[in-house]
Amino acid sequence: MGFPISRRHFLVGSAVAGFSSLVHGEGKPAKKISANERLAVAVVGVEGQGAYNVNELVGAGAELVALCDVDENRAGKQRERFGKAKFYTDYRKMMEQKGIDAVLVATPDHSHVLPTLAALRSGYHVYCEKPLTHTVEEARLVAETARKLNKVTQMGTQIHAGNNYRRVVEMIQAGVIGDVTEVHVCCGKSWGLKDAKRPNDTPPVPKGLNYDVWVGPAPMRPYNPAYLPAEWRRWWDFGGGTLADMACHHVDLPFWALKLKHPSRVEAKGPQVSSEHSPIAMQVSYEFPARGDMPAVKLHWYDGGIQPEIVNSGKVKAWGDGSLFVGTKGMLMANYGSFKLMPEKDFTGFKAPPQSIPNSVGHHKEWIEACKNGGKTTCNFDYSGALTETVLLGTVAYRSGKAFDWNGADLKASEPAAQKLIGKEYRQGWSLQG
Repeated sequence: MGFPISRRHFLVGSAVAGFSSLVHGEGKPAKKISANERLAVAVVGVEGQGAYNVNELVGAGAELVALCDVDENRAGKQRERFGKAKFYTDYRKMMEQKGIDAVLVATPDHSHVLPTLAALRSGYHVYCEKPLTHTVEEARLVAETARKLNKVTQMGTQIHAGNNYRRVVEMIQAGVIGDVTEVHVCCGKSWGLKDAKRPNDTPPVPKGLNYDVWVGPAPMRPYNPAYLPAEWRRWWDFGGGTLADMACHHVDLPFWALKLKHPSRVEAKGPQVSSEHSPIAMQVSYEFPARGDMPAVKLHWYDGGIQPEIVNSGKVKAWGDGSLFVGTKGMLMANYGSFKLMPEKDFTGFKAPPQSIPNSVGHHKEWIEACKNGGKTTCNFDYSGALTETVLLGTVAYRSGKAFDWNGADLKASEPAAQKLIGKEYRQGWSLQG
């Protein structure tokens, strides 16, 4: 259940007043780190996506001083590799360690918010995997807390650092295809289930797994390999299906290029709604108001193999994962690594606009350097928090079964059923207030 807006402001106040002075004090930057010093990073979640992040951090010149993972056995390779780093199975104990400059969080979605808030409140800079949080309300709280405490942040949308995305943003913002009024974003992946029920069997918790901490703020349920280590995305209590997994990557491109922030209306379609798990396929439509000289735009998301009507009508051929921008002067189709202008005959001899967005030094290195020199990142929590809110509003629309108007400033949905899903209840002993 979502808290009323006054409750949200209370939580933000707690995030700042109650915890900011623990290490560095409210709004004060962390210690200055010289260019020759290595950033001391603690990692929460060191296997799966966490292992990728560990490699990126090391490659970008960070020093790993603490590792945390609920599964001592899965974490064994990293523990052996970084023998000097202290190891924990509970992030709350890790936050007490001295000598940490920054924290990277790579846990399942449902447990992103608490270690992220704990790190910010302890005075550390934070990199958190996508989606930033499990609920819309959490995303707003995390972004406001990071801003108030003046911490360097980055969300793990690594493709944001790719040159192709940057060139597409330049072309859209230069008006190469005119005013964009419609975007179609496709993702063939499916993290959903079909008519699945919660497992009834109760196998023993594997030795070395701190299952209580893995469940964290979610409602407790018996351990089952249907949830972890790899399947949690399919279950609402822990993840958000394909949309929550992939939209922060794919929607990032139109979000950036079109300077989007809060949609004004959200609608979702898919199979019959399950209270337990995400669907095998889903479609979401967002309406965004005009921004400056950019007109209102409709953004449509399709996953699990659903194709847009623009494909079904024969106007364009089906494409793989990626975005199709529809403008008044043409169309632009883009994926992670390439783009195509259409109709091709209208863009014969096309010359791209001058480069205006610098090439990235690397998504992780960008964050590390900003932590050291006080610079900014491109996927800081102000930007990525709004992106995450938008993505998660799609799951809200689907799960509530209601299209709704959205007041982004106040976190208010026009439909009560949707409003209940903007936030959530937390298991006893786990709280946003720390």
